[in-house]
Amino acid sequence: MKVCLRLFTCFACLMAAFAARAATPAALLYFPPAAEAWELVAPAAVGWDSDRLNAALELAGKNHASGVLILHRGKILAERYWSLEEKAGTAGNGRTYHELLRGHDEAGHVIEDVASVQKSVASLLVGIARHQGPLQLDDPVSKHLGAGWSKASPEQEGAITLQHLVTMTSGLKDDLTFEAPAGTRWRYNSAAYAQTMRVVATVAKKSPNDLTRAWLTGRIGMSNTSWMERTLPGEVAVNPLGLATTARDLARFGLLVLADGRWKDQTVIEDRDYLHAALRPSQKLNPSYGYLWWLNGQSEVARGAGQRAKGPLIPSAPPDLVAALGAVDRKLYVVPSLGLVVTRLGFNTAPTFQDEFWRLLMAAALRQ
Repeated sequence: MKVCLRLFTCFACLMAAFAARAATPAALLYFPPAAEAWELVAPAAVGWDSDRLNAALELAGKNHASGVLILHRGKILAERYWSLEEKAGTAGNGRTYHELLRGHDEAGHVIEDVASVQKSVASLLVGIARHQGPLQLDDPVSKHLGAGWSKASPEQEGAITLQHLVTMTSGLKDDLTFEAPAGTRWRYNSAAYAQTMRVVATVAKKSPNDLTRAWLTGRIGMSNTSWMERTLPGEVAVNPLGLATTARDLARFGLLVLADGRWKDQTVIEDRDYLHAALRPSQKLNPSYGYLWWLNGQSEVARGAGQRAKGPLIPSAPPDLVAALGAVDRKLYVVPSLGLVVTRLGFNTAPTFQDEFWRLLMAAALRQ
């Protein structure tokens, strides 16, 4: 009982310290080189409990993870992979796991379409485009795509701005027909979001791959990441572009966010105001959503049209956690207060996995 009380007390103290989101200064972080080995750090060396950390990894493996990577201030705290390619069962949305694969990296680890995790990558590309100009968040989408990109009336469509797309408040239904005036309703809408990359590519006058490589992935060593045309009819109907990447590449992206947009001695995200706004509540309709990023620690979370729940996104996780979340449980978590970046690839997990996984991680981090 005393041990449990002590753990609870320590947990409460730690959670109280997570009052605000603040990036870790780049000078305190390790940045992996492009071609050399990625440095490791032993759990005990940074105060983590190895047994409890292993328990979290084992839970991930039992729940169809293909890979989990955990960084502590940039160094690899834990990394584990599982072979799922022999599994022919459904991975989600009627797809098999085989249909989610996009190849293997040089180490033999899978490259997967990370589904809506791509939205958070697109969010930073919007920020870079905004800094370079002439793109602005209050631009009507039709300014860059022309009239008729949706199925709303010209007047209704003309009121939809880029900011409405990145905050999921376009007012459109999933088939891009009108539902409500822009800015008055929150709906998780991938078909509307998909116009975001079209806008960025139009403004940049580059293909999604060319601009992403030049602005982002090429600068931080994400060598196994690319946009790919989707082949399954249902995916193409919603969003024709998939982002294929690896656990390690995705961790590099998370490390960039942890470092407040810096990579070693270079600034990748010049518009810090945009980056900070992207990782804060962007509207009152769903306080757990920023600019295409999910936010923990809020009083309420909306997950879809009419689906709302009181409390934070992940109750067992630190309040300052921000996340890129994709279908069939592709995940990227960034926790500034702990200097953590966590990636999880694979396919469907139990509904309780996310909260249980973070409960085990927090128990490992609270080693006394």
